[in-house]
Amino acid sequence: MDALKDLEFLSAEDPCVVIDEVSMRYRVPSSESAGRPGGLRGLVQRVAGQQNMVTVNALNTMSLVAMRGESIGIVGRNGSGKSTLMKLISGQIAPDRGGVYASSTPIMLGVNAALVPELPGDHNVVLGCLAMGLTHEQIAEKFDSIVELSGLEKAIHLPMRSYSSGMSSRLRFAIAASIDPEILLIDEALNTGDAQFADRSRKRMDELRLNAGCVFLVSHSLDTVLKMCSRVVWMDKGDLLMDGEPREVVKAYKDFTKQLSKGNNISAAKLRTEAMESLQVTQIVERATGRRSARSK
Repeated sequence: MDALKDLEFLSAEDPCVVIDEVSMRYRVPSSESAGRPGGLRGLVQRVAGQQNMVTVNALNTMSLVAMRGESIGIVGRNGSGKSTLMKLISGQIAPDRGGVYASSTPIMLGVNAALVPELPGDHNVVLGCLAMGLTHEQIAEKFDSIVELSGLEKAIHLPMRSYSSGMSSRLRFAIAASIDPEILLIDEALNTGDAQFADRSRKRMDELRLNAGCVFLVSHSLDTVLKMCSRVVWMDKGDLLMDGEPREVVKAYKDFTKQLSKGNNISAAKLRTEAMESLQVTQIVERATGRRSARSK
């Protein structure tokens, strides 16, 4: 995890994660015909793999400080940079510029753990927990609660390949939710399963949120964000637009998307500009001792 570094701050409060002027760009292939002949000849070249490479700004320069005890919701349209930000915090990728500092290793909670479809669910519980670093003794202690959270009952003894997609997702979530990290990252993990499972999973997430030092939650469910978060960040096209009180930020985001849905692009752009201009930018100050402190400017 090159992006993850030890955290030492001069602050009366206790920060868990600091994102210091981070930016991220990707070079990706494009089927756009710029610089190539049009028509069938150009199409043949693109199908043959002779594609243009273009630069995508996944994240523009941003800074953010997460304090201990905070639960931070991240909202924004698809392609706004939310998942890229989570990958940077977790150390899965390194930023092109800037640094990410954490008090301990952040844990990404998702529903995509690599399990073995041919094995029964109970065997996969053991495999999944071992992959997350739990000991056999810890797995034995948590096994019943994992099965209960999944709601699979006797189906836990059947091969995973016989499960519906919903059953598989519930088991993956239950396994992932069996740990209690200090820094917890949740990327759409609560948007799976039926209503009964959603209620059980949210209760478990409440427990994780209270036990964790801080929580980052990415979700398209604004109700979930309002219920679970003490602070909300709004991102759009790689930019950090707002960072503040949940109801205020969610209302601004809803007003923005409402204008877009009506085709009022000019009004939406105005709301976006106003939000960005009113943002208090966090500045990370490095002391002569090598320690860092955060302040707004």
